[in-house]
Amino acid sequence: MRFVGIDIGSEKHVVAIVDEAGKALRKPTPFSEDASGYERLRSMLGEPADAFIAMEATGHYWQNLFAFLHAAGFQVALLNPTRTSRFAAEDLRRAKTDALDALGIARFAQQKRPAATPMPDEATLELRELIRLRDRLVQDLGDRTRQLHRALDLCFPEFTEHVRDVASAKATTLLIASPTAEAFRAADPNALAELKYDGRHVIGVELAQALCAAAKTSVGRHQGTAYELQIRYACEDIATLRARIKKLDDDIGQSLERHEVGKLLTTIDGVGDNTAARMIASIDFDAFKSAAALAAYVGVAPIVSHSGKRQPLRGPACTMGDADLRAKLWMPTLRAVTHNPWLKAFYGRLVAAGKPKKLAIIAAMRKLLGAMISVARTRTPFVPRLAAA
Repeated sequence: MRFVGIDIGSEKHVVAIVDEAGKALRKPTPFSEDASGYERLRSMLGEPADAFIAMEATGHYWQNLFAFLHAAGFQVALLNPTRTSRFAAEDLRRAKTDALDALGIARFAQQKRPAATPMPDEATLELRELIRLRDRLVQDLGDRTRQLHRALDLCFPEFTEHVRDVASAKATTLLIASPTAEAFRAADPNALAELKYDGRHVIGVELAQALCAAAKTSVGRHQGTAYELQIRYACEDIATLRARIKKLDDDIGQSLERHEVGKLLTTIDGVGDNTAARMIASIDFDAFKSAAALAAYVGVAPIVSHSGKRQPLRGPACTMGDADLRAKLWMPTLRAVTHNPWLKAFYGRLVAAGKPKKLAIIAAMRKLLGAMISVARTRTPFVPRLAAA
């Protein structure tokens, strides 16, 4: 068996091959991220049955190569860079080059024998890309909202006293019509009152008059074209992003209908379309042997740190794991402990026993992950087991 390590780069990669004893069969060789480079790699690898390939999941640069190697029949393992980094540190290696990294990955595969990573199906890949696109749009929406807040603080800070959410359709409709306090002072309240902000509802006379009155005594000292343009452009971008996110939510829901496990995850109260899609995009449930292993991966397992006479009764939550996924699961868990009778009872028992509420939420998140992996394994809808009253 030959063990192949590939160090992933943006425009070129480096491949190294070792035998079962860890001896280099081929010195690290670069190849390009194009058809000719892939063919060169294919000629170096030999027969798929005699080779095991390992590579790090670096950014998005690995995806084309991963698909190519799978199509050619090779077993490929995607590695966590933290594992390979700590493996390399065992030799106290001081130098770091692409060639040394490729050789280290090959020797890691030879010694550790990691499990091969399966190729995701089309439905999973589609959900993964849709979720990533939605995250980028939500980030852009937050950026534009912060820009709008800054501009309003300078030219009409009283606006947020009357319209709290500046990213709402009501706020953006008003601000496109009258971006600054000076514009509100010159505006006709009756005309503002007739503006429709969602195709059906109007601003209303009361709000329009309140804003015009507040503009007359506004402390905003920065008026003029520059601020009008900032606010109008930000509002237009917010309206566009809001519409795109709404359309993307519909697309995610439609894609989820075509994914067996993803659709079943929504049978758990508190798990909506976006949360189910995010779990499918982030987690390969078949790769985990137990709910405890999944909880450890996400990072909702406590750290046990006992040594000698130091035997603490409690341990902090693990800081390792998928921090982004853990953060995204916080609100679904809060919703679940409110509306899911099974999880609500579990959360209530912990709080009644004197556990801190944050600890109870983390425990509920771990319980929710257990329900998800159960549904994914059995391929059946979630049925809670409630204790008798």
